[in-house]
Amino acid sequence: MDFEAKIISREVSELLWDMEKTVGTAESCTGGRIAEAIISVPGASKYFKGGIISYVNEIKESMLGVDHQVLEEQTAVCEEVARQMVIGACKALNTDYAISATGVAGPTGGTKEIPVGTIWLACGNADKIVTVKVEEDHGRDINLAIATNTAMQLFLNYLKSENAEKSESEG
Repeated sequence: MDFEAKIISREVSELLWDMEKTVGTAESCTGGRIAEAIISVPGASKYFKGGIISYVNEIKESMLGVDHQVLEEQTAVCEEVARQMVIGACKALNTDYAISATGVAGPTGGTKEIPVGTIWLACGNADKIVTVKVEEDHGRDINLAIATNTAMQLFLNYLKSENAEKSESEG
């Protein structure tokens, strides 16, 4: 894991620790890399409950509750599936938050509509989810590293906004 990822992971750790919240992951193309980034910080067992690697649609449906019709109509690589993966992971893992990733890491598997390097990332909970789409192909390993770092940064920004909202409502 690169230096940037470790810094982001430490910041995420501190926020979750302070907020006394938990997180889980629902990963497809990243195959556990986001979970690995989270647990790279000592003490992660206080806030990280686990992850579901849903590499195939069958697991997205059965373990995360992703809608079959959405998978059929929009494919697994879409914003709605990433959103449903967050909700499903929060429910299945009984966490406050979840981070999800679904996409085409490459080198094959892309189409004209969904080229290699297209990865949808999401985080949040059933009440509030934020998403981002990664779209450039830099080769499989770099695509996965970019997706992992982007997912962690997305979640860090999400936690900061949640923490700010909480502070404002208490102040």
